[in-house]
Amino acid sequence: MHLTNRVALVTGGAKRLGRAMALALAERGAHVVISYRASRREAAQTVEQLRRFGVRAEAIRADLANPADAKRLIRHVARRFGRLDVLVNSASVFVRTPLARLTERGWDAHLDANLKGPFLCSLLAARLMRKRSGGKIINLTDWAGERPYRDYLPYCVSKAGLTALTKALAKELAPRIQVVAIAPGPILPPPNMSAAERRRAIKNVPLKRWGSPQDIANAVLFAIEGTDFMTGTTISVDGGRLIA
Repeated sequence: MHLTNRVALVTGGAKRLGRAMALALAERGAHVVISYRASRREAAQTVEQLRRFGVRAEAIRADLANPADAKRLIRHVARRFGRLDVLVNSASVFVRTPLARLTERGWDAHLDANLKGPFLCSLLAARLMRKRSGGKIINLTDWAGERPYRDYLPYCVSKAGLTALTKALAKELAPRIQVVAIAPGPILPPPNMSAAERRRAIKNVPLKRWGSPQDIANAVLFAIEGTDFMTGTTISVDGGRLIA
């Protein structure tokens, strides 16, 4: 698939990895819609940057764990653009939740945002994609979905579920829609992480450094434009962390 004049939706596209992926898609000529939940100012700034590539771009506020919001988002894309070729499920919750302090509310917050939201968006997007020539769905998972780390139990479980969802959707939606997961490793440290914590975080990374948002954007571009013969698989972009 070539991205020129295609329509892409990037959930959580206002900042961090979502923003980097949205910009990469626009640079390749795609019209881009981003969703955001609370980052209104960042979303407006990202849309302004997207439009500098000469493409159409919009930002829509939506809580994607809410079926009504997910439906409204996809309907907006259909009404404004008449098609959807690429969905990138990037919106995510990542909160430290030690088991001793884990509550049902904390569990639900992660599973709703990281698994239910992508499921709802994929289900609705696939219906729109099928009306034309098909499309591609990219899910942002995490290496910790396969090797969970301490104090992030609901996050790790939600990402493991998203990997399974990727495989199941790939079977259900083939052959016209391909579904691929991208599993980042240490890419962007949390804003409150100290320098010492950052150094410890990459101690077990074979490449001994943090990756960049562009590394993830490049993987997304490959999954979309680099091949049309890949589905149900996960591309790890983690500096080798998974094998360490």
